[in-house]
Amino acid sequence: MKRVVEIEVSDEVTSSTVRKRADARRNEQTLLDAAAAVFVARGVDAPVRAIAAEAGVGMGTIYRHFPTRADLVIGVYRHQIEALVDAAPRLLADLASPADALAAWMDGFVDFLVTKHGLAGALRSEEASFDSLHAYFLDRLVPACASLLDAATQAGETRSDVDALTLMHAAGNLCIGVESGGDAAYDAHRMVGLLITGLRRSSPT
Repeated sequence: MKRVVEIEVSDEVTSSTVRKRADARRNEQTLLDAAAAVFVARGVDAPVRAIAAEAGVGMGTIYRHFPTRADLVIGVYRHQIEALVDAAPRLLADLASPADALAAWMDGFVDFLVTKHGLAGALRSEEASFDSLHAYFLDRLVPACASLLDAATQAGETRSDVDALTLMHAAGNLCIGVESGGDAAYDAHRMVGLLITGLRRSSPT
């Protein structure tokens, strides 16, 4: 009959493990924030050393968390989606006007779209990963956008004949101008801002 040996784990060891895991999560979030900023400014093909410099870490730290560029791009993509999901209720609570909250959210959405446009090329042959991420995008972001648009519509601040998915598609089409690179002066944030201005009513009803 086998003896069962019980190992007592002290509270100190458990606490240390929890702290290390929390530190690891924070480090990963810092890397994802830095990578997102670099991708928006320079595209998903930006060198890893630029991301390391932005995050203030060595390149080895990045590779420990994200062994391949595809891993990093997918991580940034999901990180940006969750940041936008979290931002929707916060903007509604912090801003007096739901339409202003929608405009602020769409501004962040533009940064996300600029990164998203390089996603397929970065993943290359990993079509399955791209497809699953697109489904994740729709499942998470359409309800977040809808919550803001519905609040603005109910407040009489925006038109009622546009749904969230249509609005997001329109913003996506306006951001394609960034990817084409044909006009260095093209400003996707301004164009999407004009879209939201057109969505607003001149006065509450």
